[in-house]
Amino acid sequence: MRNKKASRAESPKDNRIYRFELRLTKAEKAQFLFLEKSTGLNRSEIVRNKVLSHSFKILVDSKTILQMLDTLGSELGRSGNNINQLARHINTLKLQGRLEPGELSRFPSLIADYIKYQRQIEQEFRNLMRLIKGQR
Repeated sequence: MRNKKASRAESPKDNRIYRFELRLTKAEKAQFLFLEKSTGLNRSEIVRNKVLSHSFKILVDSKTILQMLDTLGSELGRSGNNINQLARHINTLKLQGRLEPGELSRFPSLIADYIKYQRQIEQEFRNLMRLIKGQR
């Protein structure tokens, strides 16, 4: 009869047999606990990610990042609103017959630039969300 433990493949956790002790001040401990809570990683994962140079995970304060993303999303909304106001103003001038053809010459390129940048920002949003989700 075979031993079940011997037949199962060893996981990376099974290979973690070495321990290190870390001494911290009270303030450092509080900072470490805050980092643990805000990133969603346990202490060992935080230390391994910070110490091992080949790590692909980046430690971030998720709450701060999400607040920044919320602010950026609001700004994108405001810029979209500004574009709508400009379009409405142009249409009003056109209906009143006061629109000069030269006034519209830059508008299409500005809108194209806005759309290009908005798509880049959306892609970065998705990349950042994947990064944050990958930590947990």
